[in-house]
Amino acid sequence: MSNSLSKLLHYLTFLKKHRKKLYNESNKYWALRNALDEHSIETYFQPILCLRTGQTLGFEILNRPVNINAFTNTEEFYDFVGKSGEVFSIETFIRRLSFKRIADQANAEPFYNQKMIFINVHPQVLADPSYRTGETLEILTNYNFKPEQIVLELTEKEAVTDYAQFVKVIQHYKQQGFRIALDDAGTGYNSLKTILYVKPDFIKLDKSLIRGIHSQITQQHLVRLLLDYAHNSGTKVIAEGIETNDELIYLQKAGVHIGQGYHLGKPLPTLLNGSLPQYGLQNVSLLKTKLKTVNRR
Repeated sequence: MSNSLSKLLHYLTFLKKHRKKLYNESNKYWALRNALDEHSIETYFQPILCLRTGQTLGFEILNRPVNINAFTNTEEFYDFVGKSGEVFSIETFIRRLSFKRIADQANAEPFYNQKMIFINVHPQVLADPSYRTGETLEILTNYNFKPEQIVLELTEKEAVTDYAQFVKVIQHYKQQGFRIALDDAGTGYNSLKTILYVKPDFIKLDKSLIRGIHSQITQQHLVRLLLDYAHNSGTKVIAEGIETNDELIYLQKAGVHIGQGYHLGKPLPTLLNGSLPQYGLQNVSLLKTKLKTVNRR
């Protein structure tokens, strides 16, 4: 059997063995390409609150494809984006669309004009030379936003490999006025290493750390360590995924600065301030004070 024929048979065997996986990957790729259409992306805004005052400090912009039949969920879609050769074009398209949609609403309701805007960015895109041409500043100028309002949220799902170069990139953005948040903090070694190198303005605690934290000693220890680091470095800590009042009360008592989650405000297609629930720690204290005043009368 000739060498060429042997290679062909091996190739056909490979295709047969992996045909289902290759078919699924092909579907995902075309779903990805089809997502580059304004009508194929839905945009939601989730409020981010000060856990002491209840003030809405800003919004995280969350984008998802309208039709994700090729993917199990939105997270799988973005994981695929990060591993594809289309990550830069997809991020550029979604970034423009995000600022356009939040600007449309903020201009109609000036109250929201000065809020912080948290936008997710893959570290590999942030380090791409094409991303540093001033395009983002141009977009912000067009929509009347300032760099100081923008928080670039780096996901830890994309591991940083060259930390020295990445720190230079981060400093470049900070010098322009942008702020940096590290997402998924506390989920692994890379996360903690990136905190030390990047020195972000915000550390976002992963929801896996927040789930049931009021009764989980190990999670409490790790959160306290991150809070100590934040206190000493001038960093603010944001708790993601707050879903119950028990979690909220523990985080308030622990001194976590900022919170985000369904318990404070769901992602919505319109800008809407979140709120501390009626029985949050701050409101309980206020209620007790009012009751004491009434009893003295």
